[in-house]
Amino acid sequence: MKKVIILTTSTGQGHNQAAASLKTEFIKNNYDVEIFDFLDGCSHYLDKLITGSYEFSATKTPILYGIGYKITDIKFINSFLKIPFGIIDKRLAKHINDSQADIIIGTHPFTVNIVSRLKKKKLIDIPFISVVTDFEAHGTYISKQVDCYITGSDFTNDNLISKGIKPSKVKDYGIPIRSGFLTINNDITETNTGDYFNILLMSGSMGLEGISKVIKQLVLNPRKLRLIIVCGKNKHLKNSLEALYSKPINNKKIHIIGYSNVVSELMDASDVIISKPGGLTVTESIYKRLPIIIPFVIPGQETENSKLLVSRNCAVKIDKISDVNKIINDLIDHPEKLKKMKDNLDLLGANYSLKKVVELSNSLLKK
Repeated sequence: MKKVIILTTSTGQGHNQAAASLKTEFIKNNYDVEIFDFLDGCSHYLDKLITGSYEFSATKTPILYGIGYKITDIKFINSFLKIPFGIIDKRLAKHINDSQADIIIGTHPFTVNIVSRLKKKKLIDIPFISVVTDFEAHGTYISKQVDCYITGSDFTNDNLISKGIKPSKVKDYGIPIRSGFLTINNDITETNTGDYFNILLMSGSMGLEGISKVIKQLVLNPRKLRLIIVCGKNKHLKNSLEALYSKPINNKKIHIIGYSNVVSELMDASDVIISKPGGLTVTESIYKRLPIIIPFVIPGQETENSKLLVSRNCAVKIDKISDVNKIINDLIDHPEKLKKMKDNLDLLGANYSLKKVVELSNSLLKK
């Protein structure tokens, strides 16, 4: 039985969810699969430092996070990542070799830096696929040691090629997501054809509190709106929203939930999603043909995701939170605009396929 080892780590849940999705698909195709957290599995201290720094900077100091993103996009600066990650090289190489893996897939950009160095040093000698989990390929992803890239759009392909990657190495097969998002449940979508316009509000797995400002505007809208608010793991946000909106509001149906395992169904029941443009949420929305309204971004990769979606008329970026009702009302009054956005989402995801990722792996192993 062929074995694939999928390298990930927990700076945001998108990387882990992409790994879990790939695991399911590879198992269906008779692979032995291991998901390995390359930070926690090789250096618990380094894991806590990097994942903790990510969560703090992304939520508490997003401007500084954005500056760090831009600085590390520079090739010269990026080369210094070997200093912190160098301490886990031998441990990871030993784990990969001991596992007798036939192929490596990385769902986190830092894996490129580490695995590329292991291949250069001849510590490992097996094919390596990197999954780009956003729509802009940050400099961290760039390496000639990567055998193939899985991307979420032709824009990402062009971006990689412009940075020196061979066109034959880039495949826009889509960012891997859970199987539940791969289809639309028409039985659910038929329930959202009433008088209410259905809005799904996602605050991200960490429950960014900026979403509360959007809700304050939406409840002032005289239109009939159903608001489904997913607060993620932020219990404080959930509790505060429940306290604010415990009493009935005219023409509003408000549902406040925490971390949810039924987001796929919630998307099927919605007309639009209001969310920050994380790579995973965007890909889920693409599969669901769910137009995106972007009220805020974490500077860095989400800024680039937003630019792409807006340029392809798949999303609307809000410059001022107070404009959200104007945008919602325009979509309600002009359903043809909503349909056009859905059609554009179809075009963006036309080549998406988890099965193609497995087929690509098979072809690399034959070579």
